[in-house]
Amino acid sequence: MKAFIFPGQGSQHPGMGKELYDINEKAKQLFEKANEIIGFRITDTMFEGSEEELKQTNVTQPAIFIQSCILALTMEGDFKPDMVAGHSLGEISALVANQTLSFEDGLKLVIERANAMQSACEQNPSTMAAILGLEDDIVANVCNEIDEVVVPANFNCPCQIVISGSNKGIEIACEKLKEAGARRALVLNVGGAFHSPLMEPAKEQLQKAIEAITFNAPICPVYQNVDGKPHSDPNEIKQNLIEQLTSPVRWTQTVQNMIADGAASFTEIGPGKVLQGLVKKINREMEVAGV
Repeated sequence: MKAFIFPGQGSQHPGMGKELYDINEKAKQLFEKANEIIGFRITDTMFEGSEEELKQTNVTQPAIFIQSCILALTMEGDFKPDMVAGHSLGEISALVANQTLSFEDGLKLVIERANAMQSACEQNPSTMAAILGLEDDIVANVCNEIDEVVVPANFNCPCQIVISGSNKGIEIACEKLKEAGARRALVLNVGGAFHSPLMEPAKEQLQKAIEAITFNAPICPVYQNVDGKPHSDPNEIKQNLIEQLTSPVRWTQTVQNMIADGAASFTEIGPGKVLQGLVKKINREMEVAGV
């Protein structure tokens, strides 16, 4: 069975999408449609902008979504997924790829998501940190002991977790996790505490946008971030997407479940190859454990 996976924020790079725009007429039309929906020529920033310009939230999220979706939509006969999944933002790309959402509605949702997250970040100064070399339960237990908002946010692969919370909470957590044996505890250069309770204002704003959009029956299951399990019911998919902003991304569990359900190959669609690396690590750990 074929699994197609879609990356999230952090996979952007200067020049992204330009080659596809230049060589594929259908892709060019979709890029131009995206420019119209957004209201400015995001392609100029994608193709010619600097790394710093691409880091702006109102550019980063739609840029990654646009390239990922257009890649999938122009694969023609080569795109025959048995299952899809996306990491954080990538989940919306996955929902366009499996026809739950139209490209236009998906992009409008991404724009709303980016704006809502930016607004929440401004309300609650906060950040994230990558923790390497500790088991999931140890990280969760340390976070629970801290009298600040700090929670596991991304379970990326075994012993690679991202935590999210207030600036003070992250500072305390990094020190305590190092004491607990973490190989690294690195504060990330991000604008806020994504996938944490501090995103509650963004969740409320995004919920209105999600509920206003039609979710169709998908052509294949989407394995969603909130529980790592496959979903095909449009109402379930919609509710899980609403919960995503304040819930952890369970990527390890997602990939484990996809493999257990028969995924024989994983194809990453979008800029970069970060998810391919995580899949290899998860697969290797499953083989070592005899799963």
